[in-house]
Amino acid sequence: MRATIAFDLDGTLIDSAPDLAHAVNMMLTEAGAEPLSLVEVTSFIGNGLPRLVELAMGARGLDMTRHDDLAARVLSHYTQANSAYTVLYPQAHSALLALKEAGHRLTLCTNKPEAPAREILTHFGLEGLFDTVIGGDTLPTRKPDPAMLLAALMPDGPGIYIGDSEVDAEVAQRAGVPFLLYTEGYRKSPVEALPHTARFEDFSTLPELVARALARNAAPA
Repeated sequence: MRATIAFDLDGTLIDSAPDLAHAVNMMLTEAGAEPLSLVEVTSFIGNGLPRLVELAMGARGLDMTRHDDLAARVLSHYTQANSAYTVLYPQAHSALLALKEAGHRLTLCTNKPEAPAREILTHFGLEGLFDTVIGGDTLPTRKPDPAMLLAALMPDGPGIYIGDSEVDAEVAQRAGVPFLLYTEGYRKSPVEALPHTARFEDFSTLPELVARALARNAAPA
């Protein structure tokens, strides 16, 4: 059975927290503030770059009227880093290849701005595997608004969403699609607190998990 499989990016396919922390701390240093720890920055990831910058500024008591300027600085620093510290999660590339070879259509649905998301796909040699990329600035809204995920799943209609966080679980639930939870990402809540169809910690198990989820979803009630 073939379907559209949509993926989150940060915390799902890649561990980008070190690069994001570097960009945020470059901005904070320029603004005359103390840097944040990797743990602190990681806890702010999930709702897009503007929200990440807002939380970082709040943690250091910076004037929120500077948000647009400081967010632009973070994006600039992040783009210049060119994924210097970002890594692909183990076996993620092999799992994507297996899903593609099985005939599935792969798409990306991430709150990261579209241009950096595409650059990361190119950096890791993944750009040819994804038919559609929906970033945090592609549409007027971001996750957990379901419009992003529904756009990533079109024109084939409902498929599966794979992510790592509370935001991902919520957007899948609001879009009415099965959600597979990667447990090794940036989730802040216990696994049991997130609604999910199935969960996994090893990407080598993902193709079979997808096949089972599709079969279960297609079974008559």
